[in-house]
Amino acid sequence: MTDAAPTAPTTAAPTTVHTVREIEALIPHRWPFLLIDRIVEYDQDAKRIVAIKGVTAGEWFFAGHFPGLPVMPGVMQVEALAQTMAVYVAKQPGFGDRIGLFAGIDDARFKRIVTPGDTLRLEITMDKLGSRFGRGRGVASVDGEVACEATISFVIPGEGVLR
Repeated sequence: MTDAAPTAPTTAAPTTVHTVREIEALIPHRWPFLLIDRIVEYDQDAKRIVAIKGVTAGEWFFAGHFPGLPVMPGVMQVEALAQTMAVYVAKQPGFGDRIGLFAGIDDARFKRIVTPGDTLRLEITMDKLGSRFGRGRGVASVDGEVACEATISFVIPGEGVLR
């Protein structure tokens, strides 16, 4: 018998790279449409970023999707992935406050429902990033199980188009 103290669990909470306030400084989305709570990984060399979204019972879309059976809409999962991609892009030199718009959502698959209480992990790996176009692969998962995956493309309109 030893008097050693019990060891701590090995599953530590992810580190916060950017808080919600810092995310709001990078992308224009705001409540109720901001769908990421924090950035937990960012690797510019690997062209990869990971965000977390804590899915709560109070999400505005659950009131109608579906009463008595709240399921996060797949399009909202794709939007959360796109917002994660937007943070990655905003952090790249020369992009600043330029706004990207969807150009395509390809090979989208929905494999698991997302419900209140789930923590959605949103991982983006960029395939291409030019001055006016980008594309990346997104995977949203809960507890290591894929909920949604898609290839997301965006365009950045010319100066003054959105103003």
